[in-house]
Amino acid sequence: MNPPPPCAIVIFGANGDLTRRLIVPALYNLARSGLLPDKLALIGVDHNDKSSEEWAGGLKDFLAKTLPDGEAVDEKLWAPIARNLIFLKGDFEDDGAYAKLADLLAQTDKKDGLRGNVLFYMAVADRFFGTIAGKLGKAGLGKQDKGFRRLIVEKPFGHDLDSAKALNRDV
Repeated sequence: MNPPPPCAIVIFGANGDLTRRLIVPALYNLARSGLLPDKLALIGVDHNDKSSEEWAGGLKDFLAKTLPDGEAVDEKLWAPIARNLIFLKGDFEDDGAYAKLADLLAQTDKKDGLRGNVLFYMAVADRFFGTIAGKLGKAGLGKQDKGFRRLIVEKPFGHDLDSAKALNRDV
């Protein structure tokens, strides 16, 4: 199996439990399997005030705690993940955050040759799914004129059938 094409992964809810407990270990395991894209940018969006270095350090520290006893984070596997970790402070309901994200994605794509490929991962409470999807669309970030754009919605998708149908309409 070949690694996927170059891409940026934008994680909404970058400081949350899903990012630390699921997404980062999954990326680490993809690196272990040789299935991480050769060119990858990991952009975290959250309302907290922190630097990219602080975010990367916290993710690595948490990853170390999830590995089996005595196993240290393998720097060769961590390096392609950490190489381009960028934290963007932004409120999910603020149009300005999406304008900043658009600029950051354009700069990162140009610098790293990501071919316009972006995964938007919503590791947030379901009340933000419609808001984030709408703001991405309003900012033009859903356009697939160059590369692919994918929106990943973390479950649960609503709290009952009616709310799931409403979310589906919004997204």
